[in-house]
Amino acid sequence: MSGQRLHDAAALLAALVAPFLTALALMPFRGDLSPTNAALILVVAVVAVAAIGTRTAGAVAALSAAAWYDFFLTVPYQRFTITGREDVETVVLLLVVGMIVSQLSVRARRLRTTVITDAAHLTSLQGTVRLAEDGRSPEAVVEYVRRELVGLLGLRGCRFEYGTLMGGLPRLEHGGGLWLHRPGRITEYAGWPDGETELRVVGGGHYYGRFLLNPVPGALPPEQNRLVAVALAAQAGSALDTAGLAHPG
Repeated sequence: MSGQRLHDAAALLAALVAPFLTALALMPFRGDLSPTNAALILVVAVVAVAAIGTRTAGAVAALSAAAWYDFFLTVPYQRFTITGREDVETVVLLLVVGMIVSQLSVRARRLRTTVITDAAHLTSLQGTVRLAEDGRSPEAVVEYVRRELVGLLGLRGCRFEYGTLMGGLPRLEHGGGLWLHRPGRITEYAGWPDGETELRVVGGGHYYGRFLLNPVPGALPPEQNRLVAVALAAQAGSALDTAGLAHPG
């Protein structure tokens, strides 16, 4: 099981267990707690699950909280039955509020992750600019980009090859897609193909070489990562062109 699937499974388990344990812990105090306060405490449990899980986990946590509130904290106790109108209203509100808050929590977490990822990508792109501004050699820029590509795309390895188009390899294109061009046939990939993939380096309209990517088999990295990889390769091409290096005819 992949790390992401394991995380999602753990979040789903927490969605089932956390509200149950919270409601169970409130049992000794149910005579002193108002229905509103008890419901708010369960909402906190829902938010805690949503903060680490998926939308599905948040929704399951809200349903679980409403069910265990009914079972442990409303009369008749230890039965999934509600007789009081106030209790019915509280359960409905708990379910609605729990669903809304869990969705907002998941959205906020994803937004935070996106911001962090965008900042990392910007830092990576700025690194090549700084190297060029500092007068570093184009080889230093190429090496910097090569290292960045390994982390950005989750590669096993990456190497740069000057001035050759031999091999007919699958190619990471400017739009972030992965294609293999053959006479009379074009193949688009949804995952990494076997063997190496090329990312061409062009500067000033001239082809200088290519990064040969050695990926880990599996799904392609996010499109944003692939677009940043293409931008990094373009910066390497610009550095090579600015240096006035010879290029294939």
